[in-house]
Order: sequence, then structure tokens, then C-alpha cells
Amino acid sequence: MEIKSLKNVSFDIIFEGFSKAFAKYELQLTKEELLVMINRRGFVAELSFGAFVNDKLVSFTFNGIGSFNGLKTAYDTGTGTTEEYRGQGLASKIFAYSVPFLKEQGVTQYLLEVLQHNTKAVSIYTKAGFEVSREFNYFVEEQKNIQFHSKELSNDYSIKQTKLNEKLMTEFFDFNPSWQNSFDAILRKPDDFKVIGAFNEQELVGYCIFEPTSGDVTQIAVNKEYRRKGIGTNLLKEAFKLNLHNAVKLINSEIDCESINGFLKANSISSTGKQFEMIKEL
Repeated sequence: MEIKSLKNVSFDIIFEGFSKAFAKYELQLTKEELLVMINRRGFVAELSFGAFVNDKLVSFTFNGIGSFNGLKTAYDTGTGTTEEYRGQGLASKIFAYSVPFLKEQGVTQYLLEVLQHNTKAVSIYTKAGFEVSREFNYFVEEQKNIQFHSKELSNDYSIKQTKLNEKLMTEFFDFNPSWQNSFDAILRKPDDFKVIGAFNEQELVGYCIFEPTSGDVTQIAVNKEYRRKGIGTNLLKEAFKLNLHNAVKLINSEIDCESINGFLKANSISSTGKQFEMIKEL
């Protein structure tokens, strides 16, 4: 067995290892979907690492590199081990192997998200020195099951596709987006997203950033002065017209954000589970 960087490893080998590690998961990704996902999350092959047996990838961590809370950060874009090699502590060994390389590149913290019901993984990360920084809900619903809590917009408002306006849109936040929903992530693959705005005459008062191929509602927010007028629901309706997936999802909504939790519940989009965001200083 050899642990090494993924820098010179073909994506076919990476995809084969990923597919075997997650073979029993309900949601399966195609090669193209995996590539889109890891690139959006800032994947850097030379700072990602895997364990190999006879040139087969049997355990891995895909690392994204970027800025988080003003610090250069590595983000766990995906960690997995094929079934026959589990129980050997390979994920911990790969992480320990990677730390000197990450620090050499100026990375000062490591960020990840983990399902709260995956108590084994939570325990491993806690023992490795990770601390919970936030708790998230995630929502997944088949589009056919969604019933909108509908409000007709007055003629003062219009819904149409628009461009990113990070400075203005940030003012609508109730919480800072997670790594994969940040503007940095969106700008890594901007052509994959649709940006829909709600306007009061010419003033942007709400927006939704949506990834049609995955059904991912990446960001949705309304100016606090314009809420409870049906703007969010109508943004969601417009996004769903563009959806190419059979389901919709909104991942990593802060658990205490009653505005988004209540909004999604009113539109029959169910909370599917919870995650911890965890950080370790390097």
C-alpha cells in the first residue's frame, strides 16, 4: 500500500475508487457529476491524497483549497474507503500524511461537514481535534411532491434571470453560506448556475441561485424589508421551471435560521437530516 498525492492520477482511477467507496449509497454520481461537484468545491489534485494497492485507489480524501472566514483553508470535498479496506484507519492515515503538504502551501485550517447520524465519523473527527463550528439542516424533496405556499406578487414586482451582485446579495443573508454554497464556489463554475432576481421596479429585493443539473438551491434570500410578500416562493417557482433533476435540495441551512426553515416547510420541502460543520487548526 502506498499513500500519495492524486496529482498524476487519471480521473478514471479516481472515479473508480469513488464509485466503489460509495457503491451502497442511495445517490450515485456519474463521472461528469463527480467532476462538476469536486471542481465547484475547489478540488486541487496535488493537495488531495489517496491510498493505493496495485494502482487501485482504495481510500482517499479530495481536498478543496480556498478562503474561509478570511483564512486559507482546506475543505474535505470527499472522503471514502472501499469496503474491503475499511477498519484499518486509512482515512486518518491519509489526513495525517496530508497535513505537512497543506501547511507548506499556507493552509492554516481544515474544514469539513459530516452527517450527525454518522456517529463513528463524528467521533473520529473529534478525537483528531476537530471542533463543531455550526450545525446545518439539509433538505431534499422530489419535485413532484412540492406544493407551493402560493402568493401572487403585485404588479410592482417582477421575477427574471439576472447577474450575480455579490455585494448587494450579501446584505440579504441571515447566515453566511457554507463552503459549497459560497460565492467562491459559485464563481468556480458560474456557467452551471442560473441567477434569478426579484425586482421592485429596478431594485433587486430577492434572489435565488440554482444549479439545474443537480436541482441544488445554492442560495435563496430576500431583503428583510420585503419578506412575507410571496417573493421567495415565486423565486423558487421560477427556479423549478429550469430544473433538469427529479428532485430539489437545499444543503447546509443553519439549524437556527427560522426564516429559511419555515419557508421551506411552508413549501412542503422536508428536512432530511442534519450535519455538523467542523474545523481544525493546522
